[in-house]
Amino acid sequence: MKSYALTLVSSESEVTMSSVNNNLREAEDSLFATSADTELLLAAQNGDGDAFGRLVDPLQRELQAHCYRMLGSYADAEDALQETLLRAWRSLARFEGRSSFRSWLYRIATNACLRAIERRPKRMLPMDYAPAADPHVARGAPVNDPVWLEPYPDASLGLEGPAGPDARYEQREGIELAFIVALQHLPARQRAVLILRDVLGFSARETAAVLETTPVSIDSALQRAHKSVDERLPSQAQQQTLRLLGDDELGRLIERYVAAWERNDIDALVSMLAQDARIAMPPRPTWYSGREQVAAFVRRYLFTKRTRWRLVPTSANGQPAAAAYLWVEQAGAFMPEGLHVLTLRRGGEIEEIMAFRSPEVFPSFDLPASIAA
Repeated sequence: MKSYALTLVSSESEVTMSSVNNNLREAEDSLFATSADTELLLAAQNGDGDAFGRLVDPLQRELQAHCYRMLGSYADAEDALQETLLRAWRSLARFEGRSSFRSWLYRIATNACLRAIERRPKRMLPMDYAPAADPHVARGAPVNDPVWLEPYPDASLGLEGPAGPDARYEQREGIELAFIVALQHLPARQRAVLILRDVLGFSARETAAVLETTPVSIDSALQRAHKSVDERLPSQAQQQTLRLLGDDELGRLIERYVAAWERNDIDALVSMLAQDARIAMPPRPTWYSGREQVAAFVRRYLFTKRTRWRLVPTSANGQPAAAAYLWVEQAGAFMPEGLHVLTLRRGGEIEEIMAFRSPEVFPSFDLPASIAA
C-alpha cells in the first residue's frame, strides 16, 4: 500500500505551527504507548513532516480498511485515506489531546467517508441490482457507473490495529463480501456507528466523540444497525467456514478450481458447486443462480473453444480468491480479465463465484501484469 503521509507533507507549503497546548503534555502518558510517540507528535505539531509520517504510517492500513468498510470501494478508500492524512496534517496544531491520536484520525477519516457517501451512489453487487438471469438469453450490457462493490486485498487489511474489548466481529469477518454488502444497506451514520463499535471495538463514548453526538444516540443507532445487518448476514461467517475446512482442504479446493478453469473442464467445475450456487461478473448486472444455470452460462460464454485461462490463487476480503488471465492472441500472452472471490459452504462446496471483471485492481493485489504462454 502507498504511504501518502510524506508525499502530502512535502507538497504542502511551510506551515507556521502554534505552540503546543499544555493539556497535551498533561495527558501524554495515557495517549501514547511510548515517550517516543509523544516526541514525534510534538515535533510534527511544530512542522516536522518526517515526524508526521512516522506517526501516521503504522495506522494507514487500518484507516484504509475502515474507509473501505464505509465506502465499499478500494479506490474510494484510497482517496478518503489521502484526504484524511492531508486534513490531519493541516489541523495537527489544533490537536489538544482530548482523545487519543488514533481516535482523532478515525474521526477525520469517518467524516471524509460521510462526505464521500453524500456525493456517490451506493455500492452493490449484481444480486441487489436485478433478479437472476436466464443463461440462454443475451447477457446485459456492462454498467460502468461507480455502483459496484470492489474487492479488497487481504494484504491491506491492517490487522495489526487493536480492536477494543467491545468488538463484535473479528477483523477479517468485518471485511467479508457479505458483511460489506450488508453495511452498504445502512444509512451512512448507522454504518459508521456499527463499524466503530462492532468491528473496531470503540466504546459508546469514543464513538460519540467521533460522530459528535451522545452515547445514548450511539446506542440507539447501533440497535437499529444490528437489526438490519443481522437480517442480511449468513448464519455462518466465512472465517468460521474456512477454519472448519482447514488449510490443507482449502488448498486442495483451490487447486481443483484452478485446474477446472485452466482445462475448460465444465464437469469438474460443476462438481464443486452447491446446488444453489451463484455466479456474477460485475460490471455486468446479469447473474445466474442454481448449479445448472451456472453451468449453462459458463459453458456458453467462458469455457469455449476460443477461451484459454490461467489462474493465480490469491485472497480478497478475507476469502479465497483467484486472479483470472485470458489468452489474448494479439498480445501473445494471458492478460488480466477478472478476480474471482469465492464464498464457500462448510462442506467445501462453492456457494458463490463473484468474478469482478476489474483488471485495474490487479496491481493492488501485487499480481503480474501478464502471464507468458
